[in-house]
Amino acid sequence: MALTPEQHALNAGNDTDFGDLRALFLSCTLKRSPATSHTEGLAAMAMEIMEANGVAVELVRVVDEDVPVGVYPDMTEHGAASDGWPAIQAKVMAADILVVCTPIWLGDKSSICTKVIERLYASSGETNPTGQYAYYGRVGGCLVTGNEDGVKHVAMNVLYSLQHIGYTIPPQADAGWIGAIGPGPSYLDDGSGGPESAFTNKNTTYMTWNLMHAAGMLRDRGGIPAHGNRASEWEPAEG
Repeated sequence: MALTPEQHALNAGNDTDFGDLRALFLSCTLKRSPATSHTEGLAAMAMEIMEANGVAVELVRVVDEDVPVGVYPDMTEHGAASDGWPAIQAKVMAADILVVCTPIWLGDKSSICTKVIERLYASSGETNPTGQYAYYGRVGGCLVTGNEDGVKHVAMNVLYSLQHIGYTIPPQADAGWIGAIGPGPSYLDDGSGGPESAFTNKNTTYMTWNLMHAAGMLRDRGGIPAHGNRASEWEPAEG
């Protein structure tokens, strides 16, 4: 993905050190590799900006992995023959930034994205060394593509889910692109106008920098202060 002159200028003018941050992009395309994912095409822009600023970046195409449905950390303990999610979850926990990337189908996020949210939720009750829920101190964002309306609806759903399980959501933490409603070119198709969309490029840039800034601030503060939000302080009162 070729960055715009404006994006290159922002990279060149950055004086903040993001070198110890890690970002994980979870691609929720329905297409198995090596098929082209238009959603990953948009994600490539954010990934390139992060990499240019020293962030270690990884993308996982979830549909390529053997990930069963379920709301437990390891579904082999609940009847599944195998489960690729624990390995992905380890990458999630190693990342300061999580970006959930999904296409739109029937106005909503993909079925793979729904499964990802459910599997993330499975570990939300675990705690970190300070007694907070495990995802505290990490930031989350969302990228969406499609040929039908629903970008804001999907982002609203995904970002709500991420903040509910403990992620910090910075301002303008989502971006997306849709073509004309109905049949037509997708983001990476010739003549789609997707990679050239000034609106999408601006919002993707905002999202990327805000994720890096928020992750950097949390890193410098040692995460979210633990006063008043330790799960252990409330466990006796629950139920």
